[in-house]
Amino acid sequence: MKLMKVKEVMHATSLARPTIYKYMAKGQFPKPVSLGGRAVAWVADEIDDWIMQCIAERDAESDGEAE
Repeated sequence: MKLMKVKEVMHATSLARPTIYKYMAKGQFPKPVSLGGRAVAWVADEIDDWIMQCIAERDAESDGEAE
């Protein structure tokens, strides 16, 4: 299992740090794992799943437009 720090998550998702935390507050983004103190990291597979979900939603919207 790989953990990602916030900079890696920002790079993988192309989201800014405030946007990541805003999406988390809305329940629209994976929550981080506490590493102790103020350190947190995200499970890489959960970030990958979130990205794939965004792609699936985009594709579903595109399929709806074709009709």
